[in-house]
Amino acid sequence: MFTINCRGKLITFEHPLVMGILNITPDSFYDGGKYFSEKDILEQAEKLISQGADILDIGGYSTRPNAQDVSEKEEISRVIPAISIIKKHFPATILSIDTFRANVAKEAVEHGADMINDISGGQLDDKMFETVANLQVPYILMHSRGNPQIMSQLTHYENILLEILHFFEERIQKLHILGVKDIILDLGFGFAKTKEQNFYLLKHLSYFKTLNLPMLVGISRKSMIYKTLNITPEQALNGTSVLNTFALSKGANILRVHDVKEAKEAIVLHNLLV
Repeated sequence: MFTINCRGKLITFEHPLVMGILNITPDSFYDGGKYFSEKDILEQAEKLISQGADILDIGGYSTRPNAQDVSEKEEISRVIPAISIIKKHFPATILSIDTFRANVAKEAVEHGADMINDISGGQLDDKMFETVANLQVPYILMHSRGNPQIMSQLTHYENILLEILHFFEERIQKLHILGVKDIILDLGFGFAKTKEQNFYLLKHLSYFKTLNLPMLVGISRKSMIYKTLNITPEQALNGTSVLNTFALSKGANILRVHDVKEAKEAIVLHNLLV
């Protein structure tokens, strides 16, 4: 059974956990612009927590394909007040900062964030790994290529499973050398991958169990669902639940979702079958 040390609190993966998404951005593909005021942020945080979220993931930079770039200063101005106010009202809740910038991660942890979720796996800021090591917080290592502005053009792989495995092996080794112990893996569904590649990776999720680290799956309402079904992100909850359940059967340890209640229900029902 996997465990991670979160500011002295031991988090176990006896059962899969749910990470609720809270985007403080105007242009996220599903919930952009919904949560900017203090009242809206707190209400959504309370909703996610009451539905059973084990972790809240706070992001201030939209990473959907072709998203607009946001300055570091703007990103900090979005996420720090949100983290501070959530931590003040819900001090026991584990908060994750969704950023690829080392300075944003550092500021966020200093204001109450408990872990770092980096969509670039340390590739977009060469200070990130060193920062994680200094902060000694859990780190979500995600596979991607390029940045959100160009990643949709970088989808050619000779052997996608092997290439992602080698990417993880190399990055994990660098993190271990720096003294980072608590690492969670994310295959990066939708990041520099075609729809077909996303399904192939999900089908072969258990291939990455050889790395012996907990795995996060983030497919909530993504285009691999709504484009396949010819619907909108708003209509993609049922598809999300189906694929989350499949991910659980393949060994997912954390589900990163917009809809916590449904993800918790999927976990409860899945646990009765294993």
